[in-house]
Amino acid sequence: MKLLIPLFCALSLIFQTSAQEQKTPSPILFIYDASGSMWGQLDGKTKKEIASEVLATSVSNLPANQNIGLMAYGHRKKGDCNDIEFLVDLKNASKSNITNAVSKMNALGKTPLARSASLALNSLKDSKTKATIILITDGIESCNGNICDVVSKAKTDGIDFKLHIVGFGLKENETEQLRCATDAGGGNYYDAANAIALSEGLTEATSLSIDKPEGNFSVYATKNGKPVDAWIKASKAGTKKVVDGSRIYRDSGWVYLPPGKYDIVINPLEGTDIPGTSITIEMKEGDIKHENISFDGGTLEVITTNNGEGWDALVKMKDMASGKVAAQTRTYGGTKTMEVPAGNYKITFQALALKGSNTYFEVDDVEIKSNTPTPINHDFESGTAAIGVQTKSGELIDASVNFKDVKTGKRVTGGRTYTAASSNPRSFLLNPGTYEVKIVTLGIHKGNSSTLTIQVKKGETTTKIIRY
Repeated sequence: MKLLIPLFCALSLIFQTSAQEQKTPSPILFIYDASGSMWGQLDGKTKKEIASEVLATSVSNLPANQNIGLMAYGHRKKGDCNDIEFLVDLKNASKSNITNAVSKMNALGKTPLARSASLALNSLKDSKTKATIILITDGIESCNGNICDVVSKAKTDGIDFKLHIVGFGLKENETEQLRCATDAGGGNYYDAANAIALSEGLTEATSLSIDKPEGNFSVYATKNGKPVDAWIKASKAGTKKVVDGSRIYRDSGWVYLPPGKYDIVINPLEGTDIPGTSITIEMKEGDIKHENISFDGGTLEVITTNNGEGWDALVKMKDMASGKVAAQTRTYGGTKTMEVPAGNYKITFQALALKGSNTYFEVDDVEIKSNTPTPINHDFESGTAAIGVQTKSGELIDASVNFKDVKTGKRVTGGRTYTAASSNPRSFLLNPGTYEVKIVTLGIHKGNSSTLTIQVKKGETTTKIIRY
């Protein structure tokens, strides 16, 4: 009997854990905008078509045990602020019921946001249901209501819900009341200017349900004092296992992190060329933490020249501490600007279409200050060596030509003269210096070779004609 008691307790614990894992999540209620403005077009398709397709995809990706309800407004009558209807009950578990209802819907009427929210919230109150509400709208309130006031009162009344709103094709000055409503409803406002953004917004909104623990770590990102949109990704420290993530939409973005150590990566989505940054934090039971991340950077303004004239080159900025490349550009003979976080960098220059031992140059410890341009330039030097090969009678001879820097003993370039006047003499652009040139005839004149020394001077062309 003593053996059976612990066995029974263990089995009981297993069954409880299994039941918790299989527990049906709280329902999601979609409030769908079927107002007349949904006939407006984006990228050659009506907003109605786009929203219908994206919602169908989002619903299809929900868990099999997720109950889903649907409310719509403006789908039956023009100009009627009371044209609001529950189309699919919150006890529904069929995804096709949602997609079929949306696909058959017309778009006719007004945009009664406050009345729709009030009807949805009162239904939750009456049924004592905990739910996530996701409102998709392409317009602002058109029935003299205030959805923010409705949502705030519902929270005061103790209704258990979370409200997300996806604004589809709205202008920045049209979102204030909607953002106020999501703040009051404990959710997020998602700005969707196209189908991709709508899909991203719905995907995140459905993942941040009322069942998800409230965030305990937040990030606010700025650039030159102004908020910027960014992604937050939290992983177990030292691993690639992502624990949570969020998009901040120029606001504080929250993630939930159980006790432990985490690597947090923040990637800006706008307003800067600066790549993402990362921090490591430790969370303890009951912790609520916040980080302000600044993507303020300085700029390096680069000019590369050759003998004082604009010249194409590859330029890299390497962090002095890590040695990693922070930014790189190709100048194409003009001025280029690179933006990086404030700090000290090694700047490397690699000339293109120029050969020799001095085509690469670097400068250590260049300080970049926030919001400050730092100019830098490098002037390469070159001269031209023209090597021609011909018979004593003047017939052009095909030959290989190879240059070795006398000072370093290294081969720096080579080529062929061929038998065309355009390539024989063959011109080689080289750093000033002394070169050993080896010529070997090819083709019908093969078998001859010569070695000579040539001095290349800055800005000058030195021509040598070899005759056999």
